[in-house]
Amino acid sequence: MMPDTPLLDTVKFPADMRGFDIAQLKQLAEEVRAETIDAVSVTGGHLGAGLGVVELTTALHHVFETPKDILIWDVGHQCYPHKILTGRRDRIRTLRQGGGLSGFTKRSESEYDPFGAAHASTSISAALGFAAARDQKGEKNKVVAVIGDGSMSAGMAYEAMN
Repeated sequence: MMPDTPLLDTVKFPADMRGFDIAQLKQLAEEVRAETIDAVSVTGGHLGAGLGVVELTTALHHVFETPKDILIWDVGHQCYPHKILTGRRDRIRTLRQGGGLSGFTKRSESEYDPFGAAHASTSISAALGFAAARDQKGEKNKVVAVIGDGSMSAGMAYEAMN
């Protein structure tokens, strides 16, 4: 049985939720969580990683003007809630299936996936590259690296911070 998601049903893209108040954002996060659990119960995949960032994902897409503002996900399997909020909810139950959605961010899949992340520690250096390109073009958009504590222990993350 599909979860009851009346507020999420009104959100196809992040712009649809930018006017939401705090109570609506909390409800939306709960509905995204239910949708993520239901989708992964069908397809399999990395459930915990996505559940750990539901509120963060909702907040980032509420605050930043994605896809103009760029979100770089360090761990691709954290992006299931991101996919739900960025126009791919109708295909979320094809996750990790032949011809379906990728289990990671994938540039060819969405303009909301500017960097093809798979596993940890590449987000900071990728974000730096996006920011350098933005600066060269004289643009003003934001670039955000979403990196968790597990990814911070790898050398690439330290190198990028230096």
